[in-house]
Amino acid sequence: MKTFKRVMALVMVAALCLCCFAACGSGSTDDTTSSAPADSSSAENGSTTPAADGAAFKIGSTGPLTGDAAIYGKAVMNAAQIAVDEINEQGKIKLEFKAEDDVADGETAVNAYNKLMDWGMQILMGPVTTGSSIAVGAKSYEDRVFSLTPSGSSTDIIEGKDNFFQVCFTDPNQGTGSADYMAENMKDAKIAVIYRNDDAYSQGIFNTFEKEAKAKGLSIVYTGTFTKDTATDFSVQLTAAKAAGADTVFLPIYYQPASVILKQANDMNYTPTFFGVDGMDGILTMKGFDTKLAEGVMLLTPFSADADDAKTQAFVKKYQEKYGDTPNQFAADAYDGIYILAEALQKSGCTPDMSAKDICEKLIEVMPTLKFDGLTGEGMTWAKTGEVSKAPRAVVIKDGVYVTPGK
Repeated sequence: MKTFKRVMALVMVAALCLCCFAACGSGSTDDTTSSAPADSSSAENGSTTPAADGAAFKIGSTGPLTGDAAIYGKAVMNAAQIAVDEINEQGKIKLEFKAEDDVADGETAVNAYNKLMDWGMQILMGPVTTGSSIAVGAKSYEDRVFSLTPSGSSTDIIEGKDNFFQVCFTDPNQGTGSADYMAENMKDAKIAVIYRNDDAYSQGIFNTFEKEAKAKGLSIVYTGTFTKDTATDFSVQLTAAKAAGADTVFLPIYYQPASVILKQANDMNYTPTFFGVDGMDGILTMKGFDTKLAEGVMLLTPFSADADDAKTQAFVKKYQEKYGDTPNQFAADAYDGIYILAEALQKSGCTPDMSAKDICEKLIEVMPTLKFDGLTGEGMTWAKTGEVSKAPRAVVIKDGVYVTPGK
């Protein structure tokens, strides 16, 4: 009996030794796998600029890389990658960049944000659209992750969040700026407005436009609305605008519904002056859209690819060479956004080995002290509330490109 117990004891010891050996072997394999170089695919697939852990700041971004709004997301990610590569080449600071697709949907954006957090994101340069920015805002505030949206423009994005800042001018500024431009240059216009009433971006611009238009004595002869589900037929709104004698149609909307409006207005021989906002930037590169329909369309934007300053020309040339396309305002905002973050990180004394929370607190302190010259504005400054101070400018589409009115 004792002999049997001794044998069993030896068997158990041997088994334990084998288990321990197997466990050590497994751990060794995991370590080897985790140290493999990161994939450096294109921005369209969620790009990264590889760097050793602790050697670079990890900047993440979410935006629509697929779906109806992909023009915006791809432009942001492409331009951000250009800026990251340039900054890394300069050698003063190292950045690692990764993008996730959120298809311009709030719930998907939160999931994309969570993926980036699992990756080790320290700073969020995004999201791209207003709705996604609002959805992600609560999470980044709770996690204390500093966030800089390149193109989310609603004040709802930054309200009550000390960690969220904006690169593009806000919806109120666009609405006020549009009304002020019309009051100065189109004071006798009979204006119709068509906006999307279930979208914070469109609704926000309309609210301030209407208020400023009334204060400036502008004549709004018709106001029409639509929703996401009714954005395929604007015959009722256009017929009503034409019947009201509107010679100017203000469109505080994105380029997809705007393209439908321009097509249907042309079909019914209605030829007012169409006046849009930054969400319409991208209509000239929309697949299947006849750019002749946009001839004479005016819009407010902080960036024009045909500007003759050296900084813009260099960026446009590099973007065209790398991606075979002309950058829009969203691309310019993202390019500025990465450089703004790099400057803020250096000025705050942050280092890549710091936690996202510690970086967040330092950037919150330094952002209101910055004065930044970029593609989308000279002398940009930020309030503690996260709102950027810069002025929009008007451009007109002529022969398929943006030009300054009067050129």
